[in-house]
Amino acid sequence: MYLLEYLTPAILILAVIISAIRILREYERGVIFFLGRFQMVKGPGLIIVIPFIQKMVRVDLRVVTYDIPTQDLISRDNVTVHVSAVLYFRVVDPERAIIQVEQFFVATSELAQTTLRSVLGQHDLDEMLSQREKLNADIQNILDEQTASWGIKVTNVEIKHIDLNESMVRAIAKQAEAERERRAKVIHAEGELQASKKLLEAAEIMSKNPQTLQLRYLQTLNDISSENATTIVFPLPLEVMKSFSDFQVAD
Repeated sequence: MYLLEYLTPAILILAVIISAIRILREYERGVIFFLGRFQMVKGPGLIIVIPFIQKMVRVDLRVVTYDIPTQDLISRDNVTVHVSAVLYFRVVDPERAIIQVEQFFVATSELAQTTLRSVLGQHDLDEMLSQREKLNADIQNILDEQTASWGIKVTNVEIKHIDLNESMVRAIAKQAEAERERRAKVIHAEGELQASKKLLEAAEIMSKNPQTLQLRYLQTLNDISSENATTIVFPLPLEVMKSFSDFQVAD
C-alpha cells in the first residue's frame, strides 16, 4: 500500500517528463508558443516543451509538390483552353508560415490556381503554346512576391498540359497546313528568282565570250544524243546558224 503511494507520483512525474520531450528531424522545425504568445523556433534534434504552458507546432521545411487542378480559362483571343500545372514551394520562415496565415498549404494552392488563370488569360493561344518558359517565370515571380509575407518560397512553376477542344484542334491543323503551303510557295518563288539571276549572269557571260556559247551548244547536243539513242544529231557550226539568221534578217 505504501509502495503504491510512492509509485503513483513517480509515474506521473515520469509521464510528464516523457510528454515534454520532442524529437524533430533535420527537415523539421518547432514553433513554440508560451501561454499563447510566440516564443521561439526550435530544432532540429531533441527539445523540451513544458506541458500545459508551452505548445509546439511542427513545420516541414522540405519542398512541397502540388499539382494544380485543371483550370478552364479563356485566352485573350477568346479561345477556351484547359490548363494544368505543377507548383513547387517550401517554407523558409516557420514563424510567419504559422502566424501570418492559417493553413499556408491551402492558401498557397488557392493563390496558385487564381494566379494561373489570371496570367494565362492575358495572353493569346499562340503565346501559351510557344512561350511556356516565359509564362512559367511570370507566374512564379507573382506567386513568390505574394507568398513572401507568409514565409513561403515558390521555387518553380511548370505548365504541364494545355488542352483544346476538337474543333479548335482542327482549326489549328488547317492553319498549320496553310502556313506550310505558304512557306513552300515562298521557297519555290525564291528558287525561281535565284535561278533567273544565275541564268541572266550566264547569258551576259556567254554574250561577251562566244567560245562559252559554242561549248554550251556542244554540251546540249551531247545530252540530246545520250538521252535518245535512236536520234541522229548532225551538229552545225554556230557561224552557219548565224549566217542563216543574218540572211533572214536581210530578207
